[in-house]
Amino acid sequence: MDEPIGRLTARVLVIDDERSIGLTCRRILEPEGHQVEYESSGVEGVRRAVEGDYEVVLLDLKMPDLPGLDALEQIKELRPDVTVIIITGYATIPTSIEAIKKGAFHYVPKPFTPEELAVSVQKALEDRQMRAENRELKAELGRLRQGMSLLGRSKAMEDIRRQILKVAPSHFTVTVYGESGTGKELIARAIHDHSARAGGPFVPVDVSTLSAGLVESELFGHVKGAFTGATQARPGLFQQASGGTLFLDELASLTLEFQGKLLRVLESRRVRPVGAEGEVEIDVRVVAATNRDLYQLVENGRFREDLYYRLNVIPVTVPALRDRPDDIPLLATHFLKQAAAETGSPLQGFTTAAMAKLIAWHWPGNVRELKNIVERAVATVDKEYVGVEHLPPEIVGRSSAVEEELGLDDVPATADELKEAKRRVKELVYEKVEKAFLLKALEANDGNVTRAAEAVGLLRPNFHALMRKYSIRARGGEED
Repeated sequence: MDEPIGRLTARVLVIDDERSIGLTCRRILEPEGHQVEYESSGVEGVRRAVEGDYEVVLLDLKMPDLPGLDALEQIKELRPDVTVIIITGYATIPTSIEAIKKGAFHYVPKPFTPEELAVSVQKALEDRQMRAENRELKAELGRLRQGMSLLGRSKAMEDIRRQILKVAPSHFTVTVYGESGTGKELIARAIHDHSARAGGPFVPVDVSTLSAGLVESELFGHVKGAFTGATQARPGLFQQASGGTLFLDELASLTLEFQGKLLRVLESRRVRPVGAEGEVEIDVRVVAATNRDLYQLVENGRFREDLYYRLNVIPVTVPALRDRPDDIPLLATHFLKQAAAETGSPLQGFTTAAMAKLIAWHWPGNVRELKNIVERAVATVDKEYVGVEHLPPEIVGRSSAVEEELGLDDVPATADELKEAKRRVKELVYEKVEKAFLLKALEANDGNVTRAAEAVGLLRPNFHALMRKYSIRARGGEED
């Protein structure tokens, strides 16, 4: 039987002592593409549900040999992946709630219409599919975290991970945008590692470090005698990355002349080594990166528009570290443990006051700056904890609002004090983010509270309550 377009289908087992119910379910569901089997015995039905390959079980709540709730418990205990829908003529609110508490997906009261049964089964299958996709996504996110290449618990970093999982399997060119030091190469490597090209090479190059006279030879290669000093042929980075990924960092530094040559390579999938008469086919995925606004460069005539659109198929933007302060403690601790393990340092962590200073700093050098500062501390501090006195003067500065609120200058003396310090640091950082969230929403909606609440997905009373919390007033004192 052909599967109806747009519908999910499954093997369905009906467990009901009324044969007419089994026949009715089969008559309704088989035209929908489902394979339906029937069992009149509760005991035998449980055995078949547990041992068989069924996605959905339709279970009667009242059977002579085994109560339906008991059957439900047995099925869910032994086969938690099976979706159970209760069908009963004795459906009451209490029994329905009890069945759902025990693991049932939904219930359909007898007598039911064909539409009621078909829709319930379809919703159950959609729920199964969604749960399976979520499990797969969480597993992938877990694998990303385990690699420690993309550290961070903030929503911004979770969004980056999800985007990587979406774009990695495709063959499209990706351009990563972000300030210097945000970890654009790590993003590119993660895309490579989660693509079908993971078994091939990952070749990174910062094109801003290549002189205009060498960039073509480095990327495309050259033949022997192509120029003075070319004593032998050398494949370019495009060829070296064959079967894998070529990461072109700081792309905006390329000259307009070379941008044209790069565009031709991307479109033809061929390179012509310097001095060669013919072209060489390449099999490379390109991930580019820049800390500049390419579109603005196009507007200013400093970047080719056709190359911009060829590269910007899938843009990924990496947030600055100052925009995700919740990630600072995690990153700092990871860098400290990593460097301490490599050097044998006795350092165990940071004092609360030192961590507050790190959180309050605006990090113009982003993650790279944080890593350098932590590694410097590991190399120079011979105590167990990094204190404020071990941080650079520009970071120590004057006391921040976070530190003034905490009033802590040393490591908490007890576990309770440590717990309280953590809570207060988290609360203060979150309040800063929450206030900025409100102001941004209001600004984007011209101060209109109703529109701002709708735009961010909050109920208007909840949005207004947050405004009162931070003494924020809408433009001109108006709420709408």
